[in-house]
Amino acid sequence: MSLTDTELSAPEPSRAIVFWRRYRRNRAALLGLGLFIVVLAMALLAGVVTPGDPLARAGAPLTPPFQSWETPLGTDQLGRDIFAGILYGARISLLVGVAATLVAIAIGVVIGALAGYFGGWVDDLLMRITEAFQTIPNFVLLLTLVAIMGSKIEWITVAIGIVSWTAPARMVRAEFMSLRDREFVDAARNLGVSNGALIFREILPNALPPIIVYASVIMALSILLESALAFLSLGDPNYASWGNMIGQGRAVLRTDPYCAVIPGIVIVLTVLSFSLVGEGLNDAANPRQKQ
Repeated sequence: MSLTDTELSAPEPSRAIVFWRRYRRNRAALLGLGLFIVVLAMALLAGVVTPGDPLARAGAPLTPPFQSWETPLGTDQLGRDIFAGILYGARISLLVGVAATLVAIAIGVVIGALAGYFGGWVDDLLMRITEAFQTIPNFVLLLTLVAIMGSKIEWITVAIGIVSWTAPARMVRAEFMSLRDREFVDAARNLGVSNGALIFREILPNALPPIIVYASVIMALSILLESALAFLSLGDPNYASWGNMIGQGRAVLRTDPYCAVIPGIVIVLTVLSFSLVGEGLNDAANPRQKQ
């Protein structure tokens, strides 16, 4: 068999391989992926690297960084290990980010799918509700929901998801409006497929790719919102949180700024990682748009 025949008979690369090749062309996206892997490793290995309670006293209060191997990043005003707080705080941030994103996307998909598929008065009603939510600043609405539901981490996560669903809803609505009259939908409708099956089995799988890409943005915003609540002492005090660390570090900001600066830097890098990963996913999913 000649070389030309071999090349012609070689199997085409899978979609996953093609997607990864497009993704890795963006060096910033690779940097974001690397940062995300570091944050994920911090969350997974927190109990191995720093076993015990991260809120327990680990040394003398306000020990500067790099003074002791036991507390490499120093201690706060209560003598708690900042390094342990950073590692365990990664768990809270990823937990809140993922769970709040799932809540936001679930609400947005349902509302956007119903509005985009049925149109008419259903679309008008659901879009008016969406616009009503958008008229209230996210953080103001979040403060209201936390004041009503409480400051447990579970309720905070749900509240963040509730204030973040409007953008996914509009994206899903736009996708459904462009897909509901396609040939494959008409063919399924002529076969007697129900509206529910058309929405969730035929149209939704084709409308999800841009929503999956946008999920990285929601995760970044969720981490920022949780940190902002904790900074205002509205977070759950029973968990180590980067926002809690910054809020408590305000009291010694002038004398020992590292108590607030270190978790602040970690938050910035984590949010940056999600932003860069989202940009890379968008470029890989829409190569023509980048051109």
